[in-house]
Amino acid sequence: MMFPNLFSPLKIGTVEVKNRISFQPHLTNFAVNCLPSERQMYYWGERAKGGAGLIITEEMSVHPTDMAYEKLIDVYHAEVIPGFKKITDYVHQFDAKIFAQLNHNGQQCDGAISRLPVWAPSPMPDVLFRETPKEMEPEDIEEVARYFAKSAIHVREGGFDGIELQFGHSSLSRQFLSPLTNFRTDEYGGCLENRMRAPLKFIAAVRRAMGNDFTIGIRMCADEMIPGGLDLAQVQEICARFEASGLIDFVDLSIATFYNLYLVEGSMHTPLGYTIPLAAGIRERVKLPVFCTGRVNDPVMAEKVLANGQADMIGMCRALICDPFLPKKAFEGRMDDIRYCVADNQGCIGRMGVGKSLGCIQNPAVGREKEWGEGSLQKASVKKKVTVVGGGPGGMWAAKMAGRRGHQVTLHERNEALGGQVLTAMKGAGRDEFGVIVRNEKTQVEKAGVSVRLGSELNREQVLAGRPDVVIVATGSQPKSHPVGGADGPAVYNVWEVLNGKPELGDNVCVIDYDGHHRASATVEFLANQGKKVHVITPSLFIGAELGPTQDLYLTRQRLLQKGVTLTPDIAVMEVGGEAGAKKVKGVNVYSNVWNEWGPFDSLVLAMGQKADDDLYLSLKGQVPELYRIGDSVAPRKVDMAIWEGHRVGREI
Repeated sequence: MMFPNLFSPLKIGTVEVKNRISFQPHLTNFAVNCLPSERQMYYWGERAKGGAGLIITEEMSVHPTDMAYEKLIDVYHAEVIPGFKKITDYVHQFDAKIFAQLNHNGQQCDGAISRLPVWAPSPMPDVLFRETPKEMEPEDIEEVARYFAKSAIHVREGGFDGIELQFGHSSLSRQFLSPLTNFRTDEYGGCLENRMRAPLKFIAAVRRAMGNDFTIGIRMCADEMIPGGLDLAQVQEICARFEASGLIDFVDLSIATFYNLYLVEGSMHTPLGYTIPLAAGIRERVKLPVFCTGRVNDPVMAEKVLANGQADMIGMCRALICDPFLPKKAFEGRMDDIRYCVADNQGCIGRMGVGKSLGCIQNPAVGREKEWGEGSLQKASVKKKVTVVGGGPGGMWAAKMAGRRGHQVTLHERNEALGGQVLTAMKGAGRDEFGVIVRNEKTQVEKAGVSVRLGSELNREQVLAGRPDVVIVATGSQPKSHPVGGADGPAVYNVWEVLNGKPELGDNVCVIDYDGHHRASATVEFLANQGKKVHVITPSLFIGAELGPTQDLYLTRQRLLQKGVTLTPDIAVMEVGGEAGAKKVKGVNVYSNVWNEWGPFDSLVLAMGQKADDDLYLSLKGQVPELYRIGDSVAPRKVDMAIWEGHRVGREI
């Protein structure tokens, strides 16, 4: 076996899990009326079908004051039990175990949703939510403990195999434990013994309700990663004391808090396996099973962690959102078939941050497993001749899906390699992992029987000469050629030209950012890494305005400022001009309406929008039996929509 440790069983409390892969808790926004949904059943079930040994649900609210989000399951209501039974029965048929995560978010709740005061150890607003909580009275703490126990009973009656209590980044329990958020002077504050009193009360209430034959553990923040907060040494002691209480069966780990959410949900700029040392540190102090989670997206890395004794269980979250069948593929040795997560965060965390339902840029089936999950694709009743024009992510997905349905598919790409704009985007600073999106699909296109023609740019006549039944146009988009007055002058370039290394820019460069996303910021950093003096001008409130939901904003701005980049927000650029070496930018402050001029610069780089490359599509309208266009050739957007549309069209023709 390739991964003997990863696919060995593990006893967790009274439960034996078939392997060491746990699908970790995360928000989905799939609950309906605060009750478990069929959508959740198929979502978690798909990961069980894909081979994960353990499923841990997203957090469930244990008390009416715990309303951090509008679409969580209110587990304290008995009405949840029938839905739970459907979910657990479905998961169990795939030989997987399922734990329910119970939580109270404390100061990170939202009184605007609950219409109740937010409860917390101390009346200190959370750094992100900024709502002043009510300092919990002793009777409030006792009430929450009773609600934890009540909720646990509903979990057991719903057929779950165990319970995980959230003591991690977003939890009332961590807020009691941390001197950063607990300023109490009574028996629940001060020394460590006192700060542990409320969390121990919650655990003890659940244990009394469940008895000793039910598995109970905690999701613990291993290090708050901020001065004044819990560090690894303190958490080691806390975990040792929890273990000594005899009340818990495992320790699952998270990292950081809402002070540094970019560490909780590490993006592409965060190293793979960045939490492994913390798991190893906890593992040194406790004998209970320890879970390691945090950008362990590869079975090879997971096996190494286990073999080194740094953890007992590998928590995979985004890796299994992206590819639910990663465990099964790894077990069978089908490594080339694994669709690896790139931690881009646009489809998962980025959607959660703005209240949308969960998604994934590389897996359109997320949340639609009933209709689009494994085994749902049917062979076409009529085999068609399909021509796909454009080998970016959208075209590759369209070709792959159509090929899997049995159509005769030819994919034409004008360049000498598949990948489209991804091949350029991955050249941005810190964005090389983005290229894995292409690597993931190239093999799948070949395995689907698609004929790939590289260096093949088709016009209308060439397409029609092939007499296709179906044409899918995936020709993408191009940077706008003249987005502002003077942009057709000398020493003015677009970001694609810069990332592909064509122009000589000089040492003093101005980037005009109307993008707010990686297209601009990764190019700016690319230039700064070359030692250039870079000035960025944007009409937005700040540089990187679209990077907040993906947890890239903080570190991006930190890196740019540390590298000497000048950031000028609030300016609508109206005109550029001057000669090479003396370029000028004229713009108006969008609030004061005051005009100003910046320069001279050696050159200008524009991130001012894309234009759909739709000439071929328009020329083919009415000329072929079936004509579709997808991705940026419809309207310039991001990679998730190109893949979504390619997947949908490919499976439906």
